[in-house]
Amino acid sequence: MSRQIVTTAGAPKAIGPYSQAVSAPAERLLFCSGQIPLDPSSGEMVGAGDVRAQAERVLENLGAVLTAGGASFASVVKTTIFLIDLGDFGAVNEVYARYFPSQPPARATVQAAGLPRGALIEIEAIAIVED
Repeated sequence: MSRQIVTTAGAPKAIGPYSQAVSAPAERLLFCSGQIPLDPSSGEMVGAGDVRAQAERVLENLGAVLTAGGASFASVVKTTIFLIDLGDFGAVNEVYARYFPSQPPARATVQAAGLPRGALIEIEAIAIVED
């Protein structure tokens, strides 16, 4: 896996657990659809009203998709986080940082007017398929 973190003083430093950019060869990329906090066994929403619990479930779901596609959190090059309330940004960062403890991927975080099934958070990712 050839993945390189790109940083420059010519742009603002990352203000959370993400990189300014990640360079990867356009070889085998895995594009993961957005995950919401549904329990894969029951199909029910978890963590009603608790963005930390929902973020944890979303990242566990995303991890399962990455594994199934031959990738891992370490091979993720870009994520997009959709939040109902940007006021939850700090709480989500705390959970997110545990899944990307070093060399985190590039990331965008946006506030959404609504998410499927009333979720507070959704995360999508792009990763390099590991050999």
